[in-house]
Amino acid sequence: MPLLNGKSNDSVSVNERMVLEIVRRHKNVMRSAISPLTNLTQPSVHRIIDALLERGLLKLGETIVHGRGKPSPALTLMSTARYSIGISVNTDSVSFCLCDFACHVIHEEVLDIPLDNRARAMIMLKDRVRQALLDKHISASDVVGVGFAMAGFLIGEMRMFNAPEPLRDWSLVDLRHELHALFDMAVWTENNGTTGALGESLLGAGLDYPTFGYFSFNYGFGGGIIIDGKPFVGSFGNAGEISRIYTAQESHSRPALGELIKRLNNRGIDIHSVSALRRDFNPDWPGVAEWVEEVGPYLNRAIDAMRAIIDPQAIVFGGELPHALGEMLLQIPLTVQIQRYGCNAYYPRMLISQIPGDPSVVGAAMMPFKACYFA
Repeated sequence: MPLLNGKSNDSVSVNERMVLEIVRRHKNVMRSAISPLTNLTQPSVHRIIDALLERGLLKLGETIVHGRGKPSPALTLMSTARYSIGISVNTDSVSFCLCDFACHVIHEEVLDIPLDNRARAMIMLKDRVRQALLDKHISASDVVGVGFAMAGFLIGEMRMFNAPEPLRDWSLVDLRHELHALFDMAVWTENNGTTGALGESLLGAGLDYPTFGYFSFNYGFGGGIIIDGKPFVGSFGNAGEISRIYTAQESHSRPALGELIKRLNNRGIDIHSVSALRRDFNPDWPGVAEWVEEVGPYLNRAIDAMRAIIDPQAIVFGGELPHALGEMLLQIPLTVQIQRYGCNAYYPRMLISQIPGDPSVVGAAMMPFKACYFA
């Protein structure tokens, strides 16, 4: 397997990827329904399907009655064909998950381990991942690779992270090479805003909205962009770094959960981590309503910027955002639009992510599959 972001030796053709992507999006789909969704002839599609069935990447599912014709078995992804590992490093914890080829999370775990020593944390992470693979009876040879996500912007050809202060020891180092040496597998790395958006694209809002913006509420505040079902990362890998629209003076009022924690601590609320905030959040805590009011104009600026640049069908509030806090943020009045000839431009649908757990780690696990098998 390759060291850097790329394609595994178990490659599939462009047309095979297209068919796998159609089956992934439509799940139980009949052979006859696939051809109209491609630019290929029906005999060509049937040959591709037969090859994928023979390779064990597809399987015949439940029988579907279609019109007056003979019932036909549907096609579905073979869940046990391949697996992937997703890792997400947050400011106060590390999470990882295992996904099967049908994009189901079959194991997810949050490790409450110190992050001030990267080498020690990585060894502990490797041990837990190895144990999870053993418990699930998954051979390393069946794992496509590792997807890794972390907060911060990316620098240089080696895509080193420049992460927030709590992750200083993880910053400006070649994590891909370290992870490859640790796991002896192919490694893909992305900002956690992008992986959160990717997870949302494959398992959440993206099933209904192919083009959407994603806000990642973590210790900081970032984002990701999905255009026509594909992540857009820009020239330097940092598209969606929405906090760049704020000045240094404004940064304390952007909708970053680390700033909310500071406000809560000042009001006597004993919350010192984002994971604890998400687990124990109470909308009635003193300081919450005031913080929501404070960040309102700055959240609207981010919404307006996303809307102006990519014109999305939806904007998803995700990351480590507590659901109840997300509901409060959705109640903030949007920027008043200036009408022209009595009409407004269309506004995107505003949604809270429905992906359970950590969306960024799910999206990280999707990266190997997306790179190697799905269009």
